[in-house]
Amino acid sequence: MGNQDGMNYAPKGKVNKVVADGEFPFAAIALDHGHIYGMCNGLLEAGAQLKWVYDPDPEKIKAFKEKFPEVQVATSEEEILNDKEVRLVAAAAIPSKRCDLGLRVMDYGKDYFTDKTPFTSLEQLEKARQKTAETDKKYMVYYSERLHVESAVFAGQLIDEGAIGRVIQITGFGPHRLNAPSRPNWFFEKEYYGGILCDIGSHQIEQFLFYTKNKDAKVASSKVANYNNPDHPELEDYGDATLVGDNGATQYFRVDWFTPDGLGTWGDGRTFILGTEGYIEIRKYIDVAREDSKDHLYLVTQEGEKHFHLTGKVGFPFFGELILDCINRTEHAMTQEHAFKAAELCLIAQKEAMKVE
Repeated sequence: MGNQDGMNYAPKGKVNKVVADGEFPFAAIALDHGHIYGMCNGLLEAGAQLKWVYDPDPEKIKAFKEKFPEVQVATSEEEILNDKEVRLVAAAAIPSKRCDLGLRVMDYGKDYFTDKTPFTSLEQLEKARQKTAETDKKYMVYYSERLHVESAVFAGQLIDEGAIGRVIQITGFGPHRLNAPSRPNWFFEKEYYGGILCDIGSHQIEQFLFYTKNKDAKVASSKVANYNNPDHPELEDYGDATLVGDNGATQYFRVDWFTPDGLGTWGDGRTFILGTEGYIEIRKYIDVAREDSKDHLYLVTQEGEKHFHLTGKVGFPFFGELILDCINRTEHAMTQEHAFKAAELCLIAQKEAMKVE
C-alpha cells in the first residue's frame, strides 16, 4: 500500500528508457521531503543517470544511498553545480527555499525539477519567471498526484480522445494523513510550508488546468482552517477553493489532514471529472472498503459504464518527456507557462483565503 503519510510516496512504473545509458546525468539536492524518491525513480525509469546527491544532513544521505546505491555523495552544492555533465537538478527542499535553489541551479546552466509546491510567495514566482526568461532553463514541478498516478494519466488520455466530451467541472479531494510525530518542525510553520492551499492544494489546481485545458482561471473563493490542531497553531489542517477557468469550466476542491487511522493508505484521493457526454471518477490510492489496491477509474458515457484497474498498465510518460524536453528544448511534458500558472493560482487562493475560526 505504500507508506502511511504520503511523505515517501514513490511509485514504481515500467522502465521505458528514452535515452542511452549516461546520456542524461542528473543530481539530487535537498532531501527535505520524501517526494525526492519518486522524482528520482521516475527519471531513472526513463533512462536518466543519477550521478550526485547532496544534503547537509548525513542521515538523509544515508537513507538516500540505501535506495540509490550507485549515486556519488557530493561534499557541497557547488560541487554538483560546477559539474558540467549534470543536465538537471532534482530537489525537494523546504518549500520556502525551493525558489532560491532553483535560481542558483538555472544560473549554473542547468534545468531544475522541484517538488511541489514550487513557491511560497508571488514574489518568488516572479523571480523564477524572470530567471527562466533570462536563462532559457526549465523550472519544472513534480505535481505527483497527476504525473505519478496511472489512473490520473489515463484520465487525461480519455479526455484527449473525447470520451466525455467537453470537460465542464472538476471536483477534487486531496486528504492526507497528518502523522504529526513523524513530521519535521518546518511542516508546522507557515513561513516555511506556505499554507495548505499553497502546498497540497497545488496538485488540485494543476489537475484542473490540465483536464479542462485552461491556460488561466480566477479564484472565486477559498477558505482555510485549523480545526483540530491547537498544539500547532500555524498548521492549516483544512482548506477548500472554487475556481472558474477562462473557458467557463469550474472547479471545487478540498484538501485536509484528516485521514483516519483506519484507512489502509495515507489518503483517499479522488477526482470527479464532468463532461458534456459523460463523467470520470478516479480513485487514486484505494478503492475504499472494496479493494486494497490503487488506480481505479470509473467511466460513464452514453454507451454505458466501465471500470478500469490501471496499475502497471499505463506508465508515467512525464519523466521521459521531461528528459527529451531538456535535451531538445521542447515542451511536451509540461509547458513552463502551465507549471507557473498552477503555482500562481494556488498562491492567490492561499493569499485570499477566508480563515475559518
